[in-house]
Order: sequence, then C-alpha cells, then structure tokens
Amino acid sequence: MPIHKTLTVNDTSKVLIWKIEESFEDLSKDIELTQSSSERVNNMKSDLHRRGFLSVRQLLKEVGYTDADLVYDEYGKPHLKDGNFISITHSFTFSGIIISSKKPVGIDIEKQRDKIVKIAHKFTPIEEYKSIANHDALVSKLTIVWGAKESLYKIYGKKKLLFLENIYIEDFSFDTNQTTGKILYEGVTSEYDIHFLETEGFTCVYAS
Repeated sequence: MPIHKTLTVNDTSKVLIWKIEESFEDLSKDIELTQSSSERVNNMKSDLHRRGFLSVRQLLKEVGYTDADLVYDEYGKPHLKDGNFISITHSFTFSGIIISSKKPVGIDIEKQRDKIVKIAHKFTPIEEYKSIANHDALVSKLTIVWGAKESLYKIYGKKKLLFLENIYIEDFSFDTNQTTGKILYEGVTSEYDIHFLETEGFTCVYAS
C-alpha cells in the first residue's frame, strides 16, 4: 500500500499523501471512473499525469469516496457531493489530498528545484530572503512559501488572486513546521493556519 503519509490535522481534517510507484494498470484496479474522468485520463499525454490522476482516486477510495463523489465548479475547484471540503495536489511522483468536514482547506506538493529562486520575485518580496546564505535553505524556504500561497489560492478557489499582492505568508523557522497566512482581497482579510513537511526532495504544504 503506497500511502506515503497520513496526517491528522485536527479533529475534522486529514491529509493523505501517495507515493506513485505503480503502473497505470495497477492504479486502475478497483477504481471506477465517470465518463468525463475516463475521457480526461485518455486525453492526457503524460503517463505520469495519468498515474497521478488515478493515485488521487486511490486516495479518495482510502477515505470512502469514489470518483463520482468528486465534482468541479466553473473555476476548476474540486468539491465533494456530501458537502465535505477537499483539496487535491499532484507533483511528479507524489499526490495528496486534504479533507475537512468543517471548513475550506488547501494542499500543495512541490518538487524542490533551483528554479524557484529565479521566479521568486513573481510571488514573494525576494528582499526578505537576502539573509539566507545557504542555497539549499533558500530553495526550501521559497518552496514552502510558494506551496503555502498555492494552498491559500486553492482555498479561495477563484482566478482573481495575485500571489504577490493578495496572499501573505508570515515568516517562519523550519523547526516549527507551521506558520500562518492571510488572503487580503477587496478589503476583506481572511487568516489561515499553515503546516508544512519535507520528504524525499518534495515539500507538502497544507492550509485550513
């Protein structure tokens, strides 16, 4: 069973992470897809994307849901038909979901890569990170910030937010594994708790 991690966020929220090691055929076992999902998978050119899609369905199965229980709104945000909140992520060989019965949640998994340093100015005030001399630490921190902002973007669920202007992540130290974040949009400020972890060269961030 390639469930990589199961994390209890609180009494009403849970995170599940899958390490994608199986073939497409093995991931297809015991998974029934809706017609639209089947068409979506068949149109995917990347085998890794297809396997990622199915690994998410395997995660849904782990918590008692089927593909048919998952619907998407006009912005592409996933919802569960029973009213519980869900967020989904996939990056290379890892996928993950977060589910909550109480409030909107967001999750993001990112591979730690050097290129994050080159694009950092697009999503965070890069001058705040000048004191980090160690390159690997800088990559780690920026990847966490990106994942945190992506998680909050998923919670908001519409296409209007700008990472640099509308989403703020409180500074943090690595050993706490948590921070807070804010969405500031149209005069309204919403605050969220953020947790993060690193595993096998990947960073997972989730917000609630």
